[in-house]
Amino acid sequence: MKYPISIRSPIASFLLDRRAPWVWLALLLANGALFTVNLGSGELSIPPLDVWLALLGQGSSADQMILHSLRLPRVVTACLVGIAMGTAGALFQGVMRNPLASPDIIGVTGGASVAAVAVLTFTGSGGGGWLPLAAFGGGAAAAALIYILAWKEGVSPLRLVLIGIGIQTAAQGLTTLFLILSPIHTTSQAMVWLTGSIYASSWSTVYNLLPWLTVFLPLAWLLTRPLNLLQLGDPVAVGLGGAIQWHRFAITLTGVALAAAAVSVAGPIGFVGLMAPHIARLLTGPAYGSMLPAAALTGSMLVMAADWVARIAFSPLDLPAGLFTAVLGAPFLLVLLLRSDRHST
Repeated sequence: MKYPISIRSPIASFLLDRRAPWVWLALLLANGALFTVNLGSGELSIPPLDVWLALLGQGSSADQMILHSLRLPRVVTACLVGIAMGTAGALFQGVMRNPLASPDIIGVTGGASVAAVAVLTFTGSGGGGWLPLAAFGGGAAAAALIYILAWKEGVSPLRLVLIGIGIQTAAQGLTTLFLILSPIHTTSQAMVWLTGSIYASSWSTVYNLLPWLTVFLPLAWLLTRPLNLLQLGDPVAVGLGGAIQWHRFAITLTGVALAAAAVSVAGPIGFVGLMAPHIARLLTGPAYGSMLPAAALTGSMLVMAADWVARIAFSPLDLPAGLFTAVLGAPFLLVLLLRSDRHST
C-alpha cells in the first residue's frame, strides 16, 4: 500500500501523493519541450539546439536577436499567464467546492473586461498605458463585490458561485454596452483584447507579471492545507479547528490577484482556469499539495500551446490565443456538465 508523503514545518504542512514529484517532473519536461519548439517556430525556423545556444549567448547574432527581442518575451509571458490562470482556477474550485468554478465563469475576468473596455472607450487611444492597471482594478473590484454580496454571517461556496455567475452576466452586458458606444477602430481593438491575446508582449509585460507571481504563488501553496480542510465541509472544518472564513478570504484574495494579473496583460483567455485543475487532479489526485503545482504547470502548457498554434497555424496571420483555448474549453465544459449530471442522478 502506498502512503502519501506528509511534509511539516513551523509555518505550513503539505500532504503529497507519492506519484506527485514524478508528475511534476514529467510536466516540467513537457513544458521545456514546448517552450523550445515554440521559440524555434516561425517565419524563420530555428532548430532546438540552436535555440538553446542562442539563449545561452553562443548562437548566431540573428538567432539571438529574434529570440531575445521577439519570441522569448512572448513565450515567457504565455508561460507566466498559464501558471497564474491554472493556479487561480484550482484555488477557486477548492474554495467554492465546485468543479465548474474558474475566474472566467464567476465574474473576475468579467470585471477586468469591463474596466479595460471602458478605458479603451473613453481614451480612444489604446488605453494610454492604463489598460493593464484598469483590468487588474476591474477584476479586483468584481471579486470584492461578489464577496460582499455573498456575505451573510459568513460566506458559503454556493452563494459565491451563484453571485459570481450573476456578476459575470452583468459584466458581459456592460462590456457589450461599451463596445456599442465605442468608435469602430476602438471596438476592433477591444475585440482582440477580449478574445485573449499575447501578441504585443514585451519584456515590460514579463516584469509586470513577475512580482505578482513571486508573492502569490508561494502564498497559494502555503494555503493548500486549509484548502484540503475546506473540502470536508464547513461543519467538519470548524470542528477540526479551521478558521474557515479567514481561510476562504485569503484563498479567494490569492486567486483574484493571480487571475487579475494574468488578465491585465493577456486579456480574458478563457477556460484555462477551468481545464488545468481538472487535468492536474487526474494526474496527481485530489490533495492540493500535489495538485496545485501540477495545475500551474498544466496551465502553462495550455497557454503556450494555444499561443504557438495561434502564431503558426494561419501564418502570416497572428490570431488570439483565446480562440484556441475556447475551442478546447467549450467541449471540456460540456463533458464536465454531463458527468456532473450523471453523478447527481
